[in-house]
Amino acid sequence: MSESIVLDAKKRTESGKSVARKMRQDGIIPAVLYGSGRDPEPLSITRIDFEKTLSQVHGTTVIKIKIGSKTSRVLIQEVQRHPTRSNILHVDFLEVTKGEKLTVKPPIVLVGIPDGVRNQGGVLDQILRELEIKVLPKDLPDRIEVNVDELTVGDSLHVKDVTVDNAEILVDPDATICTVVAPRIEAEPEAEVEVEEDEAGEPELIRKPKDEEEGADESDGAQSEG
Repeated sequence: MSESIVLDAKKRTESGKSVARKMRQDGIIPAVLYGSGRDPEPLSITRIDFEKTLSQVHGTTVIKIKIGSKTSRVLIQEVQRHPTRSNILHVDFLEVTKGEKLTVKPPIVLVGIPDGVRNQGGVLDQILRELEIKVLPKDLPDRIEVNVDELTVGDSLHVKDVTVDNAEILVDPDATICTVVAPRIEAEPEAEVEVEEDEAGEPELIRKPKDEEEGADESDGAQSEG
């Protein structure tokens, strides 16, 4: 948990969709700071500064946010992005208070290569990518590592198989974190039938040439007249 990262922010007095749109056009991101026992505080941060901060944050990391002369310890609780362009639309910061437990979702990081992948050709499938926990700030992990070396094909790891020091896990114990599945067997492609050059000549005529048809008609007519 590193608190060496400091992000500058300003109090925001205006609100509304049109104001937020204009801010984003000017390279400013609307944000809000909230926490236990305090009213939400609207803020604004520069896009360049926040993207730089975001690149230094790994998992659940406490940073410092500076608003004027005041500095608060915070978590980046949520980053809202545009659904197609990935532009940052809004950021939520959660103030960290000493001695008060936080509800957070550190990322789950799978460590190692399962035996079922190494020796049986299996595929590791991660189903749960973060774990919701309740923990004091001093015990806050930036990520939760889970070793998968011993898993064979058909094996799974569940939440109940994981322990997080000094934290309460808030997820169903039977929820699956990851599993090793059997390799998928792809159907063999059908053999292509090779056609000899002389067999692949002109396409077969569906009907006789016009001249032949006319000749046949005349012949039939002559026979009928006789």
